[in-house]
This record gives sequence, C-alpha cells and structure tokens, in this order.
Amino acid sequence: MNTTATADPDPNVARAARLDTTSLSDALDRLSIAGQCLDIKPLEWTFQLTGRAYTILYGPSATPSGTVGDYIDEVLPGSVIVLDNGGRANATVWGDILTWVATRRGIAGTVIDGACRDTRLARELGYAIFSRNYSMRTGKDRVQVEGVNCVVNIGDARVAPGDILRGDADGVLVIPRAHEEAVLTAAEEIDATEQKIRKLLDEGKSLAEARRELGYHSLQTRRK
Repeated sequence: MNTTATADPDPNVARAARLDTTSLSDALDRLSIAGQCLDIKPLEWTFQLTGRAYTILYGPSATPSGTVGDYIDEVLPGSVIVLDNGGRANATVWGDILTWVATRRGIAGTVIDGACRDTRLARELGYAIFSRNYSMRTGKDRVQVEGVNCVVNIGDARVAPGDILRGDADGVLVIPRAHEEAVLTAAEEIDATEQKIRKLLDEGKSLAEARRELGYHSLQTRRK
C-alpha cells in the first residue's frame, strides 16, 4: 500500500493518492471500466503522481505551424497535465522549460501519449513524467495544439478534463469523474483485503488458506 501524502484539499484525489495503481486497476476491472493507460511508463520508477487532468490534444503541424504549447500558465497547481500526441515518437511535446515552470507552479506531473525530452532535468528536480518514450527531437513545426481541455486518448484510455490520474512504478491510470466514488470504494476494499491477507500470513496461515478465507481470487471479478 502506498501512503504518499497529498496537500490537495480534494478528498477523492487524497484517497487516490493513498492507493497503488494495482488496487485501482483491479477496481476498474471489477467495474468494467477501461482506465489503464497501457504502455505509459514513469521516467523514473520512483515517480508518482495524483491529480485531476488538464488535457491537451495534438495534431500534425499546419502551414504556417501552430504552437506546441503556451498553456502552462493556465494550469492550476496540483493538476496533472495530460498530453495526447497520438503516440508519436518522432516529435516531443514536453521539455526542460515546461518541466521547470511546472515544478515552480506546483503541477503534480505530466502524462504523455508520445515522447518527452530533456529528461535529465526532470530527474534532477523529481518532476513526475509518464510517457511512452523519450527523444531529443522537437515537436516544433511537426505537431501543434488542436484542443485544450477536451477529451483525449492516453494509452487506449479515455481521459476527460477533471478526471483523476494516478501514477506509480507500475504505470498510470485514469479514474473517470463519473465513476470515481465507486472506483475508489472498490479499490479501498481490495487494498484492505490484501492487508488482511498479510496479517493472516503473519499469524501462520498458508497463502492458500488466507486467500480462500478472504475471497482473494474474486476481488477484481466483474460484478453484476
């Protein structure tokens, strides 16, 4: 169980921050919600983030080219910046200046369906970036912003503005605002059950006995 604290006054963001992505993922499966952002990984395994989404959609550059992003000044502290660059590996949409500004503004982190660059500064500052990959190749004159605070696609998961993003060493997922109470409640139940299993193991029970007693194998099973 992760016990990372959060200063965000939003109670559901605080609840999500206390849970690992594994428990939340099992809760999403139980509720038949496709919220796992597949193949989006942390730049460093120690990086974690929790916050509500501020979304940006990118598309191929026009002639003349539009901007790749002057939105950062509008993002509220504690938000997670979510960038849908269509999985592009050949055009980065996040670099050192954005990392520097986001860190100063108290942004919770950045999630990219695509590539970032200037990774050394993010590691030095401990700024949480989750992406498909990284590269030195700029997105300027290659991609441009097509939409701000619109629905985007991140690793085959739908992310809407205001949805909760949670990321840790195992990846990142989205908790849709419309279902966050149900997802968080289910994830808390799953996490509590796993803690009870550990307690039973400490008391001398076998893993099979503990799992059977607490219904472990049906924790993530879809409910009617």
